[in-house]
Amino acid sequence: MNKGQEMFFNFIMQNVKEESKEKAKELLSESFGKQDDGTFNKEYMMTFIPRMLELIKPESIEQVKNIMMNHKV
Repeated sequence: MNKGQEMFFNFIMQNVKEESKEKAKELLSESFGKQDDGTFNKEYMMTFIPRMLELIKPESIEQVKNIMMNHKV
């Protein structure tokens, strides 16, 4: 995990519902793997964002969505 991925991981994990932490780790690992092997693209991102937002605490959804939409995840 590079520094940017580590920062994003920590940010997401702070905002994930307690019962969704393992699923969030799996999704982040998948995303980072795609970034590392060069297969992370717009099509993947458009499936990643809704799946991740399902795991986020309701009060954090807007903040997390803004971060993901304005930065490459």
